[in-house]
Amino acid sequence: MLKWVGAIIGFFFRGFFGALAGYLIGSLLDIVLLPKRRRQSFGDVFQGSQSVSPGDFELNLLSLASLVIKADGSVSQKELDYVRGYFVQAYGKERANATFKTFNEVIKKRQVSASNICQFLKPRVRYEVRLQIIHFLFNIAQADGHITDKEIKKINEISGYFQLSYRDFESIKAMFIKSADEAFKILEVDEDASDADIKKAYRKMVKKYHPDKLQNMDEAYQKGAKEKFNKVQEAYEQLQKERGF
Repeated sequence: MLKWVGAIIGFFFRGFFGALAGYLIGSLLDIVLLPKRRRQSFGDVFQGSQSVSPGDFELNLLSLASLVIKADGSVSQKELDYVRGYFVQAYGKERANATFKTFNEVIKKRQVSASNICQFLKPRVRYEVRLQIIHFLFNIAQADGHITDKEIKKINEISGYFQLSYRDFESIKAMFIKSADEAFKILEVDEDASDADIKKAYRKMVKKYHPDKLQNMDEAYQKGAKEKFNKVQEAYEQLQKERGF
């Protein structure tokens, strides 16, 4: 909360650089004053010896969201509303309002680098979290009822910077883009895969996308994990019915 107050005050007096300085100072205060329970809820999100504060994670997540929102050359109100609703669900209305105000005044207007953001986050967050971020970005793109080629290209670019596998990206993409072979793509198998291979792939995907992987994250992330898990279930059941195994 304090980081956004600092960012808004800094932006008012010194523009973007003032906002950045205020954000950093506020982030330090948030880390010191943040309740222990809240800090622990992020404990299993991060990895390795390099750390990232919840505030930095949120700022970078919003920056990636802004890249997808602007990818097709226009800013959709429905996409902005989706981002705001997501943060309300994850962090509460008061905190989300402050976050979104900063997003509108500062983050959305400045140039951000997908490469730099992903380079910062990749060694600090687990693979499952990076998968969830890609799922979140596809949800943003879908919020206005249509995912454009430019949005897909931008999300694919971010996935590449995160060093996610091609099949993982295509699996999540298939959860949003309808196609004749979407069930195979979701399960990350070829159309000529044997029944045994499909069953093996299903077990692997269940482990990868099981909601328990993100049980220590906020409700919004857990909801996204359940959505992916359900898509895997639906894809497997569809192939079961088609092949009769």
